[in-house]
Amino acid sequence: MKRSLLTTTVAAGVVLGASAVAALAGPLMDRIKAGEPIRIGFANEVPFAYPGPDGKPMGFVNAEAIGVLTKMGYTKIEPVQTEWGGLIPGLQAGRFDIITGGMNILKARCENVAFSEPMAVVGDAFIVAKGNPKGIETYKDVADKGAVMVTGAGYSNIDAAKAAGVAEANIMQVPGPTEILAAVKAGRADAGAGTYFTVKQLADNSGGAVEVTDPKALPADALNWAGIGFNKEDQDFVDAFNAAQKTYLGSPEMMAAVAQYGYGEASLPGDKTTAWVCANR
Repeated sequence: MKRSLLTTTVAAGVVLGASAVAALAGPLMDRIKAGEPIRIGFANEVPFAYPGPDGKPMGFVNAEAIGVLTKMGYTKIEPVQTEWGGLIPGLQAGRFDIITGGMNILKARCENVAFSEPMAVVGDAFIVAKGNPKGIETYKDVADKGAVMVTGAGYSNIDAAKAAGVAEANIMQVPGPTEILAAVKAGRADAGAGTYFTVKQLADNSGGAVEVTDPKALPADALNWAGIGFNKEDQDFVDAFNAAQKTYLGSPEMMAAVAQYGYGEASLPGDKTTAWVCANR
């Protein structure tokens, strides 16, 4: 039996529409539809994202991201721990689907990662020997005093220090927070740079060996915004995540989940968008 022109046209349109929808779906949505877990990648970055004693994802970024995913109806989650420097390469290599490590949104990173809208505003600070013998409060102080600064490999603090004139030879790069604290305690570095959240935790657990500087001493352009990282191919999922995050971020439910990690009202990201941050950081 011959099909009418109208029937053929409608059928073609249905096929085309289905193909267009399929083309819009990213790899993560395909994995979810296949029953695969959402793999969350993070390093050991207290209090942002770190493994608990049983491997459970801890930290305020994990708590916020998992809260958003739960709102979206996704509860099948698999934590994957790696070193900080392996987060973006691991995302690109398909080892995990989402980065929840408390990663600052930076222009260079935006070229390789699709970030969610900001979920926190983060200031920098330093750990220094008790009494701050070299008077270090800012990156410029590090440069002017010819001091040695230690920070994590891949941290945004490296670029911030270079922009303030710190010589590359005076920037010691180590795997993460534990090594930053060890370098300052041993006198191999004069200051350990990181986010205020990170270095405050280090100082609080150092037994008085080091103290944390005032983050307000740094200029406003030292502020950064953290987001959740996704593969560029998963923009469809990022859009859905952002929509859910908009209602969850700052809610009583979220604030209760992150309070134990030191995240409070002052940590909320304000009105800065990812587009603005990618262009200005």
